[in-house]
Amino acid sequence: MCSPNRDPKVSRSSGNRRDAFALRGRPTTFNPYPVMPKFTVEKSIFINTSVEKAYEVVRDFGRWPLWSPWLIAEPDASVVVAEDGMSYQWEGAVVGSGKMEIISDEMNKRIEYRLTVLAPMKSVCDVYFAFEAIDGGVKVTWHMLGSLPFFLFWMTKMMSVWIGMDYERGLKMLKDYIEIGSVPSKLEFERRRRIEGFKYLGIRTSCPMAEIGPHMERDMERLCSMMKSKRISVSGPPFAIYHKWQMVKGIAEYTTGLPMESIPSDLPSEFETGELPTCNVFAVTHTGPYRHIGNAWSAGVMYARNRKIKQSKKAHPFELYLNDPAETPENALKATICFPLR
Repeated sequence: MCSPNRDPKVSRSSGNRRDAFALRGRPTTFNPYPVMPKFTVEKSIFINTSVEKAYEVVRDFGRWPLWSPWLIAEPDASVVVAEDGMSYQWEGAVVGSGKMEIISDEMNKRIEYRLTVLAPMKSVCDVYFAFEAIDGGVKVTWHMLGSLPFFLFWMTKMMSVWIGMDYERGLKMLKDYIEIGSVPSKLEFERRRRIEGFKYLGIRTSCPMAEIGPHMERDMERLCSMMKSKRISVSGPPFAIYHKWQMVKGIAEYTTGLPMESIPSDLPSEFETGELPTCNVFAVTHTGPYRHIGNAWSAGVMYARNRKIKQSKKAHPFELYLNDPAETPENALKATICFPLR
């Protein structure tokens, strides 16, 4: 309560003046330039070679297109290496544009870069490669420290996952290039392909993304066993429909299936039936070992992000396995990743 001979407005005003004088000289928490949210990525791989060889290949920008996890999505992108070999610039409709510069170089040990991305989103990142002799070979580590615009703070974990997956793909290709002299991963693109619908028998699975291979192999064996026991005819190539990706948690939910003309009703509960509707897709066919099939997925995602295709939000992407791993050399394995279109 206020005293009857005191004006409350005067009291509040004088109090505010005292508070203002008391705060003089004290730091405030307001910052007109918001701190940019940062993210860190680091991936490593063992390569059966010498430190000198690994360093030589990574140091040579002219060979980056042979194992780059991004340029494989757009082989015709422009890549210009500076005459002194200290930088290169790239530009493409799918991969965007930017520049990579060497800012520090310790022979056979470490190379530090400044990565400047101009499109599709501007950013500057610190990157390095480190080389360590270990177990008769070399451990190659690829590291990035990046930042995002402050209003995209919620994307830092997702960026770490996305770029981490790119780094893993790139390191696998780097390993093959150094160890066998080439990268057995080829992509072919079809902007629009019609896929006729079919009925199928499948098994739905949720598992860590790193364990999709063994889980899918197990499920396919169970499907084939059921097919033989029920004398069911297969009407097309095996496939997998990917329903959901929990990228930060590293979990995938998918159905492994076999197309069939007719499906019996007396099936165990572990099996499910369904129908893939006729649809038009953006098709990316990968030729090579399944360890590189992520290149096809990444390329399709890059096309969608850069609005080169109009991907359906209702239909899930799926893979078609075009030959049998048990009968086909791994470098000749073919799989088509299909991104349904609107």
